[in-house]
Amino acid sequence: MTQDGTFSIPGMPKVTGSPLANVASCPIRNVLDHVGSKWSLLVLFALRGGCLRFMELKRAIGDITQRVLTQTLRSLERDGYVIRTVHPTSPPTVEYRLTQMGESLLKPMSGLVAWANQHFDQVVDSRKRYDIRAGSLVK
Repeated sequence: MTQDGTFSIPGMPKVTGSPLANVASCPIRNVLDHVGSKWSLLVLFALRGGCLRFMELKRAIGDITQRVLTQTLRSLERDGYVIRTVHPTSPPTVEYRLTQMGESLLKPMSGLVAWANQHFDQVVDSRKRYDIRAGSLVK
């Protein structure tokens, strides 16, 4: 935040006052909060190769529960990143795939994932050092 009460990110328009002041119109809260969750990112990247069924998605992600996967898929579908298609078979076959908007989201998110891969060891080391320091303060 600058001295004149504005908040700016390079390449983005200035926001007057706190960027968190208006909950309804804050893109950080309304867009990035949803797609920035670990489960949403994992689902989006799992779907980058094409259509997957529910259990294929679950296997691709591994440690996600069925309940959390269902909630995540519904949220991504609601926001327009994922399309759910039900095929009239017996039993019905349900597939999920990225929408055009979901595909377009992968490019900027790929940069974030690349950054996470590049800095993973540093983050893990930092956490260990912090935990050691925090542990010594407790004793």
